[in-house]
Amino acid sequence: MERVLVGFDPGRDKCGLAVVQTQPAWQVLHREVVPAQEALPRLGALWQQFGAERLILGDQTTARQWKSQLELLLPPHQIVLVDERHSSEEARRRYWEVYRPRWWQRLLPKGLRLPDRAYDDLVALILVERYWRGQKTAKPT
Repeated sequence: MERVLVGFDPGRDKCGLAVVQTQPAWQVLHREVVPAQEALPRLGALWQQFGAERLILGDQTTARQWKSQLELLLPPHQIVLVDERHSSEEARRRYWEVYRPRWWQRLLPKGLRLPDRAYDDLVALILVERYWRGQKTAKPT
């Protein structure tokens, strides 16, 4: 069983990163959004810092391009592709749980609220949760 997982939501301009400890208890250790050009060095630093064992990568948009770059950094068996369909919508909903709306935003219907920061880190967290719970199909690369 893996103890530390890193979620990676790849993108063209920015990427989400989330580090999760699964044992002894589930705990989010780190989340951040980084510019795409800084993603690989940052990922490598987090991998070393937390002693991660598996990288959970979203399988849509730019996954193929990122996967080939990631395989230069990590052994292929440590990279798992997870279905990321609708994860952005889920992360947008969760955003308001993590960052409570300000007083005036509470007056708006939930569907009209716009996050005031990128939430790709929450997408990365959702990818880890999907992998861990096994609710979506995970494909070893």
